[in-house]
Amino acid sequence: MTARGAHDNASGPAQQRPARDQVGRHEYRVRMPPARPPPPACQADPMRKLYVIGIGAGDPDQVTMAAVKALREVDAFFVMGKGAEKQQLVDVRAAILDEHAAAPHRIVEIPDPPRDRTPADYNATVLDWHERRSLLLEEAFAGTEGVGGILVWGDPALYDSTLRMVERVLARGTLTFDYTVIPGVTSVHALAARHRIVLHRIGEPVHITTGRRLRDEGLGTGSTVVMLDADCAFTSVPGDTYIWWGAYLGMPDETLIHGRVGDIGAEIVRRRAELRAHKGWIMDIYLLRPAE
Repeated sequence: MTARGAHDNASGPAQQRPARDQVGRHEYRVRMPPARPPPPACQADPMRKLYVIGIGAGDPDQVTMAAVKALREVDAFFVMGKGAEKQQLVDVRAAILDEHAAAPHRIVEIPDPPRDRTPADYNATVLDWHERRSLLLEEAFAGTEGVGGILVWGDPALYDSTLRMVERVLARGTLTFDYTVIPGVTSVHALAARHRIVLHRIGEPVHITTGRRLRDEGLGTGSTVVMLDADCAFTSVPGDTYIWWGAYLGMPDETLIHGRVGDIGAEIVRRRAELRAHKGWIMDIYLLRPAE
């Protein structure tokens, strides 16, 4: 068993007009009010282009050159706020902008609408959440001129809803704009790199799933990468399964643990709870591999 990493180091009332505050080197920050009906199609000077940019797992050095070029074209960045407990996520994005984006630019903060985390109908609940988020994005897009940008953790193609919401906005037909997707380093890649491992054995597949599906369906064929697991579903797999676990990859609080689930599973559960209690949130991922 090996463990390494730093251990102690993842909306206000509605107003008639968005409030603007000075924010350092950025031009100003815009706090969007709660969702309202989409603006009319006659909105003047709409956003003409949008970049959806993968920014990696949290380390500004993992931002690709393609992403840097896109960041430097953006006039306004749209950020879904996660509340005070996850302010560090917004701060990490701001640090990436400070490192790579051109100045001046605007940051448009949009409150992330709440959703039921334990719904009876998971798909219907998530689709409703996507719809409400897309309406907020549409309102923000309509109030933006020039080029917009959305920063996405990891890669926009892997367990992220941003592209679905952008397509919802375009499908309503109120706004028209071009958009480009910039791929990013995923937490899957970051996990493998930090543990210095190959994701699969020779000739074997890699299965990527969620904690909920792991608990319901068990391990896939070959190696299994598990994301979005709030309940430590790895405790349900055979004890001789090997696990490589990582939290806050690329951030100062990065924590790594690996070993047999039967030997270190309880330690991961305990450490994960400590980290989450300390910060108020956690972003983690792990790889599982059955015993040979």
